[in-house]
Amino acid sequence: MTIRRAMPDVRTDAMEESRDFYGLLGFEEVMNLGWVMTLGSPSNPTAQVTFMSHDATAPVVPDMSVEVDDVDAVHAAVVESGAEIVHPLRDEEWGVRRFFVRDPNGRVINVVSHRHQ
Repeated sequence: MTIRRAMPDVRTDAMEESRDFYGLLGFEEVMNLGWVMTLGSPSNPTAQVTFMSHDATAPVVPDMSVEVDDVDAVHAAVVESGAEIVHPLRDEEWGVRRFFVRDPNGRVINVVSHRHQ
């Protein structure tokens, strides 16, 4: 399994203010669906932070997202470990396949792969 990137997910109702503030640090908006916005470094595309007002299909806002090359293999390993699945493995309409799992610290991790068209 390969990790492509890992980034914090921040619950907020201040999307524009967050974009403006993190812009001062050099981040630029790379994705915005209204309820979720990702900012990234123009020189290092794996340096990102995501802001969410809520999650469109899941019961909670995750604490962290980890993009992997094979979400199905990671899901199988996590299920076998007995970890708590918070949001089931599914294809989302915005082009990702993902699930949420709770880590030993109680944090919710969004494990995601981008679907290839």
